[in-house]
Amino acid sequence: MSKHSSAVKRTQISLRNRATNRSYKASIKTLTKKYIISLNNHNYDSALYNLSFVYSKIDKAVKKGVLPKNTAARKKSILARAMKNILQ
Repeated sequence: MSKHSSAVKRTQISLRNRATNRSYKASIKTLTKKYIISLNNHNYDSALYNLSFVYSKIDKAVKKGVLPKNTAARKKSILARAMKNILQ
């Protein structure tokens, strides 16, 4: 444990940021699962709605610095490919 006040503050900030980042990533995973379930149930209206919602959440995560932009692009590509494969 550090003794300097600035180091203590940095550890507090990093723990707080870690918690918010983890919750953000968890919400992305939850929305992705909802999207996949609606795709598998052939509920395409709900799937399109969930897809736009997941895209929005991923883009906000990139804007906040939670995800790198290439990771976000890969996740969005996987989701779009899942929709394409189901519809064919």
